[in-house]
Amino acid sequence: MALRGSVIRALLRTQLGHTCQQSRAQSVAVLGAPFSRGQKRRGVEHGPKVIRDAGLIERLSSLDYSVHDFGDLNFHHLEKDEPYMDVKFPRSVGGANKMLSGAVSRAIGAGHTLVMLGGDHSLAVGSVGGHAQQCPDLCVIWVDAHADINTPMTSPSGNLHGQPVAFMLKELQDKMPDIPGFSWTKPFLSSRDLVYIGLRDVDPGEYHILKDLGIQYFTMRDIDRLGIQRVMEVTLDHLLARKQRPIHLSFDIDAFDPSLAPATGTPVNGGLTYREGIYITEEIHNTGLLSVMDLVEVNPVLGANPEAVETTASLAVDVIASSLGQTREGAHASIDSINSAKNDTEQLCL
Repeated sequence: MALRGSVIRALLRTQLGHTCQQSRAQSVAVLGAPFSRGQKRRGVEHGPKVIRDAGLIERLSSLDYSVHDFGDLNFHHLEKDEPYMDVKFPRSVGGANKMLSGAVSRAIGAGHTLVMLGGDHSLAVGSVGGHAQQCPDLCVIWVDAHADINTPMTSPSGNLHGQPVAFMLKELQDKMPDIPGFSWTKPFLSSRDLVYIGLRDVDPGEYHILKDLGIQYFTMRDIDRLGIQRVMEVTLDHLLARKQRPIHLSFDIDAFDPSLAPATGTPVNGGLTYREGIYITEEIHNTGLLSVMDLVEVNPVLGANPEAVETTASLAVDVIASSLGQTREGAHASIDSINSAKNDTEQLCL
């Protein structure tokens, strides 16, 4: 069953070791990663700015967090970065992820819950990798229309935003060639420590990998069939029943239906509703174990008009805020009691 409630959250936190045992409930760091070379559509590098402009910092501050905005990383793009085995911009993507990995590791080591704003989803190599340096027993919830688990040999496009999970998984180590720019990272995640939610556009090679490794995943058909409540119950039981450990949430905005998130690079019809997406993040928050989250693939250049961009960026803010405790019940200041009408009437008569 899904884990919920403040008492359970407190108990779960006490079971985490090393840096990850620290309660980061009141300290949130925001880190921008304006990077686009993991895919072909320019504009996604502006994602961090439009998400901030949609009120992210103010929203998190209203939730009574101490918010530390670390600004944006300054990535260096190589003028000459030739494809390798059809993999596009490998050195640029590898270098950006190495820089991001160090920044994420430092933020977690300092005791923050971290929000990483992309940028494209190739950045997850560095984000999850940096998290794993501090919390090697982490688990990953990947919310996305796509599995992003192609290897360089199975990828139809060669774009690295469709391959980050393959760099992480220990079980795929013998399937991964030595890609220039990635010598700094080694596989660190077991396939049983990963769950996908929202899949609906999976390449043939990816489907084979998912089945061959027995990775737990939920397509949109599964969500229709089971309901999002049951999907989250199974997800959290799968990841946390054996051991309570930090959660890394990697959320691609294209998990939502394009009617809700139009300003993104690879939209696929039939995605999550607003209520389904927010329920996912609410349940993750209720575990008390969220340590890092990525919000990626917001691309303002691809919005048909300013309203489309604003809609997508505002949705991203809602997803992040919900992951960090904003509820649909509203946030209310506590009061001790409500005066009775009789006592108020007596006071007026005096």
